[in-house]
Amino acid sequence: MAKQIGCPTEQTLDLIAGRWKAMVIYWLLKGDRRFNQLQRDLSGITHRTLTKQLRELEADGLVERHDFKETPLHVEYRLSPLGRSLESILLAMHEWAVAHPSVIGKYRRV
Repeated sequence: MAKQIGCPTEQTLDLIAGRWKAMVIYWLLKGDRRFNQLQRDLSGITHRTLTKQLRELEADGLVERHDFKETPLHVEYRLSPLGRSLESILLAMHEWAVAHPSVIGKYRRV
């Protein structure tokens, strides 16, 4: 049986929650990216984790994968229109963090 999520805010958080998903979306807001470029942008993410996050974002309709059918392999990731619609949410989160640096620093992971 599927997990029931009631609150629309909870539904949104369920799509972008986790350490990396919001950051993947952030970098894709800057433009299409190849896998290795995303991995460089997201310093610290493993190949396996990035693959998993991209697949989940793609399955949720937030990211599109474009395979150019070339050798060597050429694949790019981009935000779907639905994924792009999250821009204002991420911008609001950014503005909140800038406005409250003491709170952010207090809970920052080491």
